[in-house]
Amino acid sequence: MKEICPASLSDKRWLLRACDEMQALTFTQKLSVSTILARLLVMREHELASAPLFLEPSLRRHLPDPLILKDMEQAVARLLQAIMAGEQIVVWGDYDVDGATSSALLCRFFKSLNIPIALYIPDRIKEGYGPNRLGIQKFIEQGYTVMITVDCGTTSFEALNETKGLDVIILDHHAPEAGLPSAYAIVNPNRLDEREEVTQTLGHLAAVGISFLCVVALNRALREAGFYKGKQEPDLMGLLDLVALGTVCDVMPLTGLNRTFVAQGLKVMVQRKNVGLRVLFDKAGLDEAPTPYHLGFVLGPRINAGGRVGESFLGARLLSTENPEEASEIAQKLDQYNQERRLLEAEALEQALIQVDSESEYWQGLCTLYPWI
Repeated sequence: MKEICPASLSDKRWLLRACDEMQALTFTQKLSVSTILARLLVMREHELASAPLFLEPSLRRHLPDPLILKDMEQAVARLLQAIMAGEQIVVWGDYDVDGATSSALLCRFFKSLNIPIALYIPDRIKEGYGPNRLGIQKFIEQGYTVMITVDCGTTSFEALNETKGLDVIILDHHAPEAGLPSAYAIVNPNRLDEREEVTQTLGHLAAVGISFLCVVALNRALREAGFYKGKQEPDLMGLLDLVALGTVCDVMPLTGLNRTFVAQGLKVMVQRKNVGLRVLFDKAGLDEAPTPYHLGFVLGPRINAGGRVGESFLGARLLSTENPEEASEIAQKLDQYNQERRLLEAEALEQALIQVDSESEYWQGLCTLYPWI
């Protein structure tokens, strides 16, 4: 029988959804949680074994072996070879927040290894989405031998057919077509030939999540190859602020590994170690612990503004820089571009409403003259 709760402030009476009371009691006793929380877990169909991870997301317990993803082993092996041989590597990213965070994550990781890496974000208007032949040819001519595309590349068939001499590694999450483009490795949990269990558990990741898994696997390969002998390993946990930002702003479901990424990433973000994010916090007047709301509606629109109405590369550069002065200059530009974006959207909305009103008056007039319409 449904239990009736006290009336709300608006004099509405709340009814608790029915649930298995014995199961809720088990949750209460086994997990040492309140009755209300136990009931909520049961209502949301959590299992006793998985509930603790939901309540306290742990990367140590939740992070899968990245090599379960198809082509991840090939991608890591090629990057390891490039690092050891001192080859030139370029990251080609998308211009939205997921692309910017993915690009910045890779750049920050390689910088922590003291390995130079180029970053390229195409112009949204002039070049469109994903790799293009002219850009690829430019990097080939400059001697680059490895290109990592992030948040793009899965459907870039024409451009990736022109990559002779350049090994392309795709880190993406977008739904592919029936076939796949020519590339050295395509790491995408939504590949049609990926194992079903991988797609089910990792198919909801943003590209920045895939990029983080690649970095985890590459870091392990470097350790096993003796690269860190006498050196300090990079702090991979410190990159989770970028993973959280990209995941939320790409509107990925906050379940499973994404929930863990965001929960842990917010803990990293509150420390404000990323220079670009710290400056962006200040520009936005954010002086409290960030939440997913702040990521999606305060930080995200500013980073996106560069690709929308300004310079596409600004977001990725802001998130990857270690220079406070450069970060401040970029954040100021992005803030201005965001204001322009808001004005443009407001004008577009006003014009749309005027058009709707005009058409409404037109149809009302017709209906008056011809009632049978």
